[in-house]
Amino acid sequence: MKDNTAIYPYSASYAREHGELDQYRVSYRANIACKEAIEQAIAAHYHDNRLGTEAVHQVLEQFGYDRMFYVLAVTVRQKDWDGRISRDNKAWAKTIPVYENPGSSVRDSNIYFVVDRSHPGLTDLFLTQARREYAQAQEKKTSVRDSLNRGSRQKAYSDKPKPHRQPER
Repeated sequence: MKDNTAIYPYSASYAREHGELDQYRVSYRANIACKEAIEQAIAAHYHDNRLGTEAVHQVLEQFGYDRMFYVLAVTVRQKDWDGRISRDNKAWAKTIPVYENPGSSVRDSNIYFVVDRSHPGLTDLFLTQARREYAQAQEKKTSVRDSLNRGSRQKAYSDKPKPHRQPER
């Protein structure tokens, strides 16, 4: 069953000020559930020093790319100091809009949905696989769109009558 909860990217204080605390809480709980699903998927699909691609698919089916990438971006940003996370993934995480969420007892309440029960190297590998899957899915969408456009252009050209040439004298 897929969780279609909208991502609420703003802080709890912003949500409180704008009367959106319910949306914030539902999204926050979904972020925590996604974090737990990522950790479980990594644990279930890491065998023989290899992370199976089924791990990404398992989380993707449940939460979709947007939430999975949001949770992973927060994770990577929180672990910016960790050398086991690739520079490429750190640079990618900085492209995802994430707001700090100051809490009462912690500097940033987003830490509660940081993937931390999996080895950072495996989390990095999971993110790399997820980004690769996403890029391939986007290429497939583009190529299908292109082939449909090409097909409609070819049909449009074939529907036009061909001009007759006058024989040369």
